[in-house]
Amino acid sequence: MNRTIIITGASQGIGKATAETFLEAGWTVGCLARSADRLARLCDGLDGAVPLVADVADSGAVDAAFADLADRTGRIDALFNNAGRGSPAVPIDEIDDATWESVLAVNLTGMFNCARAAFRHMRAQSPRGGRIVNNGSVSAYVPRWRSVPYTATKHAVTGLTRSLSLDGREFDVACGQIDIGNALTEMTEDMASGRPQADGSLKPEPTMDVRHVARSVLHMCELPLDANVQFMTVMATKMPYVGRG
Repeated sequence: MNRTIIITGASQGIGKATAETFLEAGWTVGCLARSADRLARLCDGLDGAVPLVADVADSGAVDAAFADLADRTGRIDALFNNAGRGSPAVPIDEIDDATWESVLAVNLTGMFNCARAAFRHMRAQSPRGGRIVNNGSVSAYVPRWRSVPYTATKHAVTGLTRSLSLDGREFDVACGQIDIGNALTEMTEDMASGRPQADGSLKPEPTMDVRHVARSVLHMCELPLDANVQFMTVMATKMPYVGRG
């Protein structure tokens, strides 16, 4: 049976790599992002790739995108709740309201909007059920220096994951979280030249191939619904995580 997944933040980085991996595995992939141009470049000519243009912070646009894929395919088997953003590395008293609200809107409200839409379809479809994988971060456990908005939202994502895992039981909706550290994408290329550390220094950090993340998400989603990876950490082996700070 052909399986379907929606991947948010699919036009670049981890989302793009994951979309490509699922397509190679034969899934139908709803590629959701704000940029119609980037989505067109990603999906053009790829069998099974469905572009879904939406801002995850816009609940109406999210609901319409999920309904679009469900109408095309008949069901939604999985969601990789991946879209997110960071903020400038500054102390809390230098963070303005607009920055705080923007990070919150994408990283938490956006996750909620997409999880709610997926849950709604998974609960009602026949056969019932599905899987939600939330993109947390190693920052859901140990923060980076000067990352209050990002870290606060990623801690909240863990709470969302736990609640969905519990509430989904009666509807055969499994929920897990993948916590990623230093996957190499266009957004993390600067790690080779140096990232700020807790002691104020600037040091290069090891990275890993982003495809390791994509294959990990695929593994989580290909499990039968009576098995669940609740939390998985995938990280560059030598990055400063254990003992960070």
